[in-house]
Amino acid sequence: MTQHSTETPQFFLTAPSPCPYLPGQMERKVFTHLVGDRASALNEILTQGGFRRSQNIAYRPACETCKACVSVRVPVERFIVTKGFRRIIEKNRDLVGTRVDPAPTSEQYSLFRAYLDARHSDGGMADMTVLDYAMMVEDTHVDTMLVEYRFRGPDSAITGQGDGPLIATALTDLLSDGLSMVYSFYEPDYLDRSLGTMMILDHITRARKMGLPYVYLGYWVNGSRKMGYKARFQPQEHLGARGWEPMP
Repeated sequence: MTQHSTETPQFFLTAPSPCPYLPGQMERKVFTHLVGDRASALNEILTQGGFRRSQNIAYRPACETCKACVSVRVPVERFIVTKGFRRIIEKNRDLVGTRVDPAPTSEQYSLFRAYLDARHSDGGMADMTVLDYAMMVEDTHVDTMLVEYRFRGPDSAITGQGDGPLIATALTDLLSDGLSMVYSFYEPDYLDRSLGTMMILDHITRARKMGLPYVYLGYWVNGSRKMGYKARFQPQEHLGARGWEPMP
């Protein structure tokens, strides 16, 4: 069995493979394992340095001929709630988001499966089984959480929890300077609610209430329709050669 040091992380490079965002491009990734007692601290440092997390792996693009992937974060205190965002917030007033421990459930997987089949049937996660989903949620040594969104019930004002079926879910890492959204999915029958945007807006509100300055959105790729929505959250900071910089 391969042993991975918890004190000094080792980094590895993947073989080239087709880029999922830009046709005709090849991608490579540098990655390391997040294991042991220092996994959360390492995940925080790497996230601030442009890495993303998948289970117990932290990775970032290391493409030889392309630098299109840009790490994006939103400074919550300067975030501008546009009229479009206000409409989405108002449309989802009847939903309540509840923070829960990162424990997989059959209800989550059913929603996850419906989301993939409707929105990403040809993507790299399309064949994920219930075991794969369980590992995505709980196979980690870092500080993470789930936020489950359900309709507001008669007792929600008292309990702070929603009622009825699961509508959307976000897997999110907790950092000392923000929330890092790892993966989110939602009921595909409610496309008119813009649930993906709603979850980001909710996380910006959560970060502000928690006194955290940033929400990390992962990578934005100029020219990729899959990533285009991230440009709507303004102002935002991009990670470049000189560190995190505000975008004009």
